Amino acid sequence: MIPAAFEYRRVGSAEEAVSTLAELGDEAKLLAGGHSLLPLMKLRLASPSVLIDVGRLRDLSFVRDDGDQVSIGALTRHHDVEGSALLRSEVPLLAHVAGEVGDPQVRHRGTIGGSIAHGDPASDLPAAVLALGGTMVVRGPAGTREIPATEFFRGFLETALEPDELLTEIRVPKMAGAGWSFQKFNRRAQDWAIVGVAAVGAQAGGGIALVNMASTPVRAAAVERAVAQGSSATDAAALAPEGLDPPSDLNASPEFRRHLATVLVRRALEEVAAGHP
Repeated sequence: MIPAAFEYRRVGSAEEAVSTLAELGDEAKLLAGGHSLLPLMKLRLASPSVLIDVGRLRDLSFVRDDGDQVSIGALTRHHDVEGSALLRSEVPLLAHVAGEVGDPQVRHRGTIGGSIAHGDPASDLPAAVLALGGTMVVRGPAGTREIPATEFFRGFLETALEPDELLTEIRVPKMAGAGWSFQKFNRRAQDWAIVGVAAVGAQAGGGIALVNMASTPVRAAAVERAVAQGSSATDAAALAPEGLDPPSDLNASPEFRRHLATVLVRRALEEVAAGHP
């Protein structure tokens, strides 16, 4: 399909992007890699009257060592997240998950900020950032604020970003050598996950997050509690679907997704305990 007509504006700085958003309000959307927004526009599920192109803001493309955490600019391409020596060393889960996104073409154009801001529950990177206990840094007319990942995802394709705010940075704690795992079940290598799991060991906070098991990326809170109390991987994994309402679509029923979550969480917990990688 063809999107509705729109005006195109290219901005030269984050400040200009924020001021343009403040000027235009809900009529405008930010364009970075375009892999999330453009398909919605083609289906007429989104019809912004103005697209604000932030894709060339190179000052928002970086991976930086910030002491006990690593900061990633929102416009950092998936390929650059995957290939970052710093992330491979200090936050290997995030580097690995970035390499699981789509295909090489998507990874060379798509950005981590676009994936996070889109808030798709079937997306891999939001779950990884949730499991790591990350923080989103956003900029608006009133200045900069930090939003914990646990508070960022609010509903289906809905986040805590205000219409006049720009996601500028994602901060994740270093993993301190903790074990980790990312499990994903899909029909084909490049498909969205039918169900996925991102998990880290206790040294990295013990977070376990699920892909495509609710209307938002979500932590498996019951599993985390069980693991902290010393439950076996099998017993803890049996709690993976607790309190969740997984979607039904052409790929899987809610019942099948609950079963997959149990199996994949058990595998992830076993891999974390074995000290992966």
